[in-house]
Amino acid sequence: MAKTPFELKGKKVFVAGHRGMVGGALVRRLASEDVELLTVARAEVDLRDQAAVFDWFAKKRPHAVFLAAAKVGGIVANNTLRAEFIYENLVVAANAIHAAHQNGAEKLMFLGSSCIYPKLAAQPLREDSMLTGPLEITNEPYAIAKIAGIKMVEAYRSQYGSDFISVMPTNLYGPGDNYHPEHSHVVAALIRRFHEAKVAGTPEVKVWGTGTPRREFLYVDDLADACIHLMKTYSSGELVNIGTGEDITIAEFARVVADVVGYSGKISYDSSRPDGTPQKLLDVSRLARRGWRARTSLNDGIKLAYQAYLREHKQATE
Repeated sequence: MAKTPFELKGKKVFVAGHRGMVGGALVRRLASEDVELLTVARAEVDLRDQAAVFDWFAKKRPHAVFLAAAKVGGIVANNTLRAEFIYENLVVAANAIHAAHQNGAEKLMFLGSSCIYPKLAAQPLREDSMLTGPLEITNEPYAIAKIAGIKMVEAYRSQYGSDFISVMPTNLYGPGDNYHPEHSHVVAALIRRFHEAKVAGTPEVKVWGTGTPRREFLYVDDLADACIHLMKTYSSGELVNIGTGEDITIAEFARVVADVVGYSGKISYDSSRPDGTPQKLLDVSRLARRGWRARTSLNDGIKLAYQAYLREHKQATE
């Protein structure tokens, strides 16, 4: 049953998806907690494989679970790999949440995504706006899988009294991001594009879309810190948004990235590419009432992300 504050000290803590950007940040943050960290590589246990997941949980019996494993991508990936996005995210959530319940996990945190909110929901996006209108069509399969995970957490909480909670991160960036030229999120895509243009001396960089949508960006290590804070202090069936509470246009953001990378050429916009939702800003007042605020400024965060890209890119090409 729910118990706050929840004591992490001395617990076996499983980070599902530890090789991803979010999971990696959680692992870094948990290094300063006195826990027994559990991770498992996909080659050993594929979280899509129900029997393998159930067997692993039965053997390891984690006390706490951070469910950060997901198939993720930007607008193009979400829109073209629709079957993969709904199937893989549904089955991973179903397997891990049920296995945690079956094996007596004391607490579980499910990480959703801000794309669960209706395309035209009032801004900033409040937690209670979920399921009040149609979703953004380009990432509807992913959003529906995430909504199913949230509803699963609610159901296990109400039926079994499980201390399972859900959090909704905003757009994330930082170490461990995916820099794929077609399937990456906007931050990683722009860091890569501006860096390559700088190296090649390209006079102009085209940014996808019109540059007018407004987005909120959170440094991933801030997210991890918020997750640990909520794991210890929060116990409710209601979602909690995690973000900065501030947004910026894609055009303004592109200029910040170009300046950090050191690209001084022209920035233009490819309006044949989709914009996605016109604005996506989270209402973070519920999180603020629980005593947490983001600490990393956008400029500082992009500098750290660019340093991480240079490190990771160097390793990938060596």
